[in-house]
Amino acid sequence: MAYDPVIAERVRAAIATDAGVRERKMFGGLAFLLNGNISVSAYKDGGLMIRCSADDWQAFCSEDGARPMLRKGAPVSGWVLIAADAVRDEASLCKWIWRGLAYAGGQPPK
Repeated sequence: MAYDPVIAERVRAAIATDAGVRERKMFGGLAFLLNGNISVSAYKDGGLMIRCSADDWQAFCSEDGARPMLRKGAPVSGWVLIAADAVRDEASLCKWIWRGLAYAGGQPPK
């Protein structure tokens, strides 16, 4: 599965000032890692995948346009998929990006 290059460019533009962020192709998307930890990933069809804490996961998944990532049909705690419709405007996109960056920034560097 290929990631959407348009959403990848939008994520790049939103985090351009953060020197600790690196890009890496992972999980069928283009991941943006902060100090080696996945924060957000450009996903297919203009959507995103973010990493978050187990404490935030259920609340994030209950928001419009968000759902848990599934592995073998079961939800995976700490991983949220965000539909393209939920990140159409820059404010919504940045909200999800910063959530992923906040999680990654709280993890020990790799």
